[in-house]
Amino acid sequence: MPGPIKGIKVLELAQIMAGPTCGLLLADLGAEVIKIEKIPGGDDTRRFVPPEVHGESAAFMQMNRNKKGMALDLKKPEGVAVFKRLVKNADVVIENFRKGTMEKLGIGYEELKKINPKIILCEISGYGRTGPYADKGGFDLIAQGMSGLMSITGESSDKPPTKVGAPITDITAGILAATGVLAALVAREKTGVGQRVDTSLYEAGIFHTFWQSAIASATGISPGPLGSAHPLTAPYQAFQTKDKWITVGASNQSNWLHLLDALGRQDLQANEKFSSNANRMANLSELQDILKQELTKKTAEEWLHIFDEKGLPCGPINSITEMFEDPQTIARNMVVDVRNQKAGSFKAIGMPIKFSDTKIDKTKEAPVFGEHTKQILLENGFSNEEVDNLIKQSVVL
Repeated sequence: MPGPIKGIKVLELAQIMAGPTCGLLLADLGAEVIKIEKIPGGDDTRRFVPPEVHGESAAFMQMNRNKKGMALDLKKPEGVAVFKRLVKNADVVIENFRKGTMEKLGIGYEELKKINPKIILCEISGYGRTGPYADKGGFDLIAQGMSGLMSITGESSDKPPTKVGAPITDITAGILAATGVLAALVAREKTGVGQRVDTSLYEAGIFHTFWQSAIASATGISPGPLGSAHPLTAPYQAFQTKDKWITVGASNQSNWLHLLDALGRQDLQANEKFSSNANRMANLSELQDILKQELTKKTAEEWLHIFDEKGLPCGPINSITEMFEDPQTIARNMVVDVRNQKAGSFKAIGMPIKFSDTKIDKTKEAPVFGEHTKQILLENGFSNEEVDNLIKQSVVL
């Protein structure tokens, strides 16, 4: 498989989203990612149904394409022994167990580096491996609340708390983990030894609060939710047109003037209330009311055409299926067709990073449960007899 980190072997012990996101990115970059699923049942995402396609979980297939899959019982000593043999030939292990679980299984970092001093252990948890919350389990909803994200998401402070629609701390933790793994691989080239990489959902949530943290740091006041509006610049939000909602990004003085020109409302610039960004933010409610009146005079298509001609940042608010069909999505290969042994053709999210020279153009399907177990073991020095015995003992499937 092509990719800039071709030749790197990753053992993914993680499940559901954060860890599998890390594994997916590394697989897309060319690593051989072996997804090791628990016995019985495998990754819990296999039971995130509906929807399912011919018995396969759509959620699992979305998160685990481009990986090989094996089923291994780490609660059995024989299963731990199998894993240790795999570690000898691996570069990276990804895990998202609670703190201490790997040590209890006999495969904590201190043990792994005895087997393979070059191994990189990537640990993704709810709160990180240090601090007063290190022993707690983590979930995206909880992390969004504790990190401050839910306090700034939603229409207004008098409405119920709202989380970001996507599991943003899970996904971001996976991205941060992959970044950490890549940095550790670079460091290993210099030092010859591996290390631990540690990140969390909680930190991933905090990472998204740059603007609001800047406000709180400077003023001592925590900003609240603003709907689609920006906390530092205006107008920069969604607006209702004659038929649909669109987004408008007049986030600096130049774009503000473009917007006034497009609306035919140059008079607003002469109004001291709206002459600068600071004044527009101070009088945001009044400005929103004026713009709402103007924008409901034409359809979304009409306004987007006008704004595009003026060079004003703008766009439709697409549904997910509309995003699938957007020509830019198609041009950037952000939705790819993959095939699954059971499900057949399935649309999955594509690789969001492109390279000028290194081509990433091959996408494999997500594995069915235990699909590559025998192949993986044989490739790692196990004999056919050993594999057959492990299967008979239900150590592997």
